[in-house]
Amino acid sequence: MDCADILDRMASMVKPESIEGLSRYGIRSERMLGLSMGQLSELAREIGRDHGMAGCLWNAGIHDSRMLAAMIEEPAKVTDEQMESWAGAFDNWAICDGVCNRLFRLMPQARSKCEEWSSRKEEYVKRASFALMCSLAVHDRTSKKEVFEHFLEICERESDDPRKYVMKAVNWAIRSIGKRNMDLNLKAIECAERVANRDSRAARWIASDALRELRSEKVQERLLRRQKR
Repeated sequence: MDCADILDRMASMVKPESIEGLSRYGIRSERMLGLSMGQLSELAREIGRDHGMAGCLWNAGIHDSRMLAAMIEEPAKVTDEQMESWAGAFDNWAICDGVCNRLFRLMPQARSKCEEWSSRKEEYVKRASFALMCSLAVHDRTSKKEVFEHFLEICERESDDPRKYVMKAVNWAIRSIGKRNMDLNLKAIECAERVANRDSRAARWIASDALRELRSEKVQERLLRRQKR
């Protein structure tokens, strides 16, 4: 089964009604098929890891084929140039978050890209910085707390960006880091409190929403249980 076969198979599964539904959630692209994550996961399992296939599917320029590409790509074969090329092609929050969570977080450059991309002008490349922070906060079990404390500094620095998908990602990153452990919860709350005092509407929203969750009884109890274990 080659790339053309996969693309033909995906084309036969088009769901126009799903495309309309995705659009309502801000997931828009020039070319979309409307396939579900379940359908893409099934295809990914069938194909397996395949660097060449991933490149072909990405270059097809279809939202769904690009999501599938991230699911089957071989992390060890991904170059820095490929990361930059793929990130530069992000055109909605879903492909940005999907590629970061399924592929980019596995790259040795993931932490450095959090820093590098945080000051980029392109909305979805900048969002990728914070989406990576979120993914690392959940999945990275080796990094010391200082790594995440630095991420919080970046979040604070960039909290004035009013663009919707950057603003939401900064908020998401603060919350994700603050739910990693009790120490980082305190650091994230302190970060959000400082952000709340910044003179921007975006910063105030980021802070108030993050503080509401990080101080919540549910999060505090979960972190206490984790700390006792």
